[in-house]
Amino acid sequence: MAEEKKGAKDALIPAATIMMVRDGEAGLEVFMVVRHHQIDFASGALVFPGGKIDRHDRAPEVRGLCRGADGLDDTSLALRVGAIREAFEESGVLLAYEKGTDKLVSAARLEEMESWREPLNRSEKGIAEFLTTFGLELACDRLLPFAHWITPDMMPKRFDTHFYVAVAPEDHIAAHDGGESVDSVWINPNDAVKEADDGKRTVIFPTRMNLLKLGENASVAQALETAKGAKIVTVLPKVEKRGDAGVLIIPAEAGYAVTEEPLDKIMG
Repeated sequence: MAEEKKGAKDALIPAATIMMVRDGEAGLEVFMVVRHHQIDFASGALVFPGGKIDRHDRAPEVRGLCRGADGLDDTSLALRVGAIREAFEESGVLLAYEKGTDKLVSAARLEEMESWREPLNRSEKGIAEFLTTFGLELACDRLLPFAHWITPDMMPKRFDTHFYVAVAPEDHIAAHDGGESVDSVWINPNDAVKEADDGKRTVIFPTRMNLLKLGENASVAQALETAKGAKIVTVLPKVEKRGDAGVLIIPAEAGYAVTEEPLDKIMG
C-alpha cells in the first residue's frame, strides 16, 4: 500500500505548452497569461498557455484530424494536440486549418466556436468532436519543439512538460479566459524577465529559463530557425549542496545560458 501511494505521488503528469510568438514594435513578442491565485500550480505566475494532456487528446480518431501527424508516435501527437487545445481554451487562439485547405481558421469563425472553450476545458467535450463539428484539422505541423522539462522529484506534484513555439495567427485576438488566467500580455521575453527581476511579476524557474532562451532571438523568423536546428535535451533539475545553501542545477547541454540558480532565489 505504501508503494502504491508513493507511485501515485511520484507519477509524472504529461503536459504541454505553446510559446505563441509575433513580431512587434519591440521586436519578438510572446503571449503570456497570469495564472489565477487559487490555482494549485504556479498561482499568480506569468506563464505560457498550456496544461495537462486530456484523455480526449489521446483518442485514436484524433490522428486523422491533425495535419503533421505522420511520423509522430501516439504520445508525441497527444502532446501537440493538448498544447493546441489548451491554447484555445486559455487564450482563444486556435491553430487549426479549414479541413482540406492550407487556410487557418479565421477570427470570424472563431466567434462561432467560443461556446466550446469551457466544455473542452472541463473535458465534457473532446477535441475530435470539436474538430468534426466545425470541419477543422489541427495545425500540429506548425508547432516546433522548443524544450522539455520535468519537475524535480522533491516536489509534491510533478509535470513532464513539453514546450513548443508557434507563430500566432495574425487575425486572432489572444486574451486570458478569466478563469484559470486573470490577465494576459504580449511581451518581449527579455522584458518579462526584467519585470520579474524588478519584482513586478512572478515568473517560475522553467518559464524564466525558456524566456531567456527565446529572448536570444530578435525576430519570429530567427526564433523558428533556431528551434528547427536545436536538439531537445530533457531538463530534470537537480539540487546540490554548496556549503549551507542549495543550488538548482540544469544540464549545460540543454543550451541555456544559465545552468545553476540558488534555491533561495527560486523559492523566493
